[in-house]
Amino acid sequence: MIKKEALLRATMLACVTAILTACGGSDGIPAQSAVLANSQAQVETGLVTGNPVDSSGIISFKGIPYAAAPVGALRWQAPQPAVKWTGNRTATQYGNTCWQGTAFGPVDNSKASEDCLFLNVWTGAKSTTEKRPVMVWLHGGGFQFGTSGDPRWEGGNLAKKGVVVVSINYRLGVFGFLARQDLDAESGGKSSGMYGLLDQIAALHWVKTNIAAFGGDPNNITVFGESAGAHAVGMLLASPLAAGIFNKAIAESGAFWETPQGVMRSHAAVSQIGAQLGVTMGAQTLADLRALPASQLMTDPTEPAYNPSVDGYVLTTDPYSRFAAGEQNDVPLLEGKNADEGTIFAATAGIPADTKDHFVAAATSAFGAANINTFLQFYPATTDAAAQQSEVTLAGDLIIASQTWEMANLQLKTGKSPVYSYYFSQTSAYNPLPIHVSEVPYVFQNLVANGHGAPDATDTAVADAMSSYWTNFAKTGNPNGNGLPDWPAYTGAGGQVMGLATPLQAQPEVSTARFQFLNSFRSNGSLGFAF
Repeated sequence: MIKKEALLRATMLACVTAILTACGGSDGIPAQSAVLANSQAQVETGLVTGNPVDSSGIISFKGIPYAAAPVGALRWQAPQPAVKWTGNRTATQYGNTCWQGTAFGPVDNSKASEDCLFLNVWTGAKSTTEKRPVMVWLHGGGFQFGTSGDPRWEGGNLAKKGVVVVSINYRLGVFGFLARQDLDAESGGKSSGMYGLLDQIAALHWVKTNIAAFGGDPNNITVFGESAGAHAVGMLLASPLAAGIFNKAIAESGAFWETPQGVMRSHAAVSQIGAQLGVTMGAQTLADLRALPASQLMTDPTEPAYNPSVDGYVLTTDPYSRFAAGEQNDVPLLEGKNADEGTIFAATAGIPADTKDHFVAAATSAFGAANINTFLQFYPATTDAAAQQSEVTLAGDLIIASQTWEMANLQLKTGKSPVYSYYFSQTSAYNPLPIHVSEVPYVFQNLVANGHGAPDATDTAVADAMSSYWTNFAKTGNPNGNGLPDWPAYTGAGGQVMGLATPLQAQPEVSTARFQFLNSFRSNGSLGFAF
């Protein structure tokens, strides 16, 4: 008798689910079943089946399309709605990677395709009514490389702490950031050159529409990213197009996409680069360019030049100026930097440092003779070795640290939402230097032995705390929680930040005077120097 009643209840539930799926919900939002059964979820475009629930109770869905494949006539177009499918779509493997450039080293393009606008979801929810906080990850890579399928940011361990994790692909390099006048002309007044950012915005809209199917709360979305992903967070905070589609932001080592050459390029400047592409490729028209194989476009020697710009549509002005005017999307912000940001950038920063004399001469030209003594207090050059170390510090400051600091201080000045700041300096055999990107495996609690060694107990403790801080912030806008050292809210230049190291403890901000010196050269948002 009991078995028959259970069978009857299951049959009735299946019937109700089928009716809801067929009828759909109001306002274009798919109706939801009462439970996440058999690793299935009903999204706006169809039914998806993910991986079986793992030993921790987490279900992962991988390779879900959030937009139509940007191929053929859709190459260099804003993302279009994903195509609906019939039946059950398997979502157990990562989708294609977007084409990646090699300017920063070798990449794996063996699974690359222009058909790459996929996202992944990790959830521990058992019911679609749970409304768990949602964290949407934007990977780094200088807008030239990277993928949501990197094992360092598998989302299962974060999801175990009560959030739904989403990671996305977005178009990179020439496919994501080509600007041209002919593309402007066909955009209906919306400009060109920011397709990668438009992809991110489209993915966030997808999350807001569909995440309830995975037990997530569409009204509690945190966007978080590292390096280029953090710069993208800064741009999303500054973009009118992103207003209202996320509720909190985390920027790990990045803010305004500035370089030693100054702020991001104007639309006119990047359009000139785009015009040269046809000459380089021997393609006379936009149709000719769209007909070229993707692999051929990747041979363009100027490919690293294709990155975000002030296009007048996604960004009406540079992010610094939007923040300074109080026009940012005002949400709680968690941001910070690593102790050794510059090591991986020094070789490509373009700051002469082969000798102390060359370094001082370049700095004198950039900052002016009247300021060189102050500059050398922060970036000593008494010997060639000292100059080379100062060049590493300066590269990290200009590309990452000072603008991340400035975004936090502008938010405090012109916004109303709180800011929490951190300084990651954990070292161990596993992590001998706290370089750029080294905090990411700690955030995701994905510590795996590497070429340096295996993580030790201190690494494990720091990772457990960091993942808890991040998920607490996603839940409430405050990283603090039971069993964690207190993380005070940031109060501005020289205030307390959370020291993410062993031991975990709040500490006075590091390098405040350096950042104040660099940012004193701004004029209407623009950095008044360049190397």
